[in-house]
Amino acid sequence: MGLIKGISIILVDKIQHGVDDFNSPIFEDKEIIVKNVLVVPASTDDISNSLNLTGKKAEYTLGIPKGDENVWENKEVIFFGKRWRTIGIPQQGVESMIPLNWYKKVMVERYE
Repeated sequence: MGLIKGISIILVDKIQHGVDDFNSPIFEDKEIIVKNVLVVPASTDDISNSLNLTGKKAEYTLGIPKGDENVWENKEVIFFGKRWRTIGIPQQGVESMIPLNWYKKVMVERYE
């Protein structure tokens, strides 16, 4: 039996770079590489629940590794050569009470 191992994904964060002539903020994308993220296809229940609650179709569930301090709410992520957007607020457990390396999960939808 092999060990469970995640993949590296890119989390896209928006950083305010300045303001335009109309005093509206200008944002710049900052790509953050997050290692050891589990990527699992969404279950049938997850898909139907996300459609009912948010109107968005969950495609994958990401397992976020312990120690990660990034904000995952309403962010773009890149993996498998495609762009995805997180759905809702990540679910988080107590880090010290979970035996594996992942303590948070968030669902993603396809984003073009």
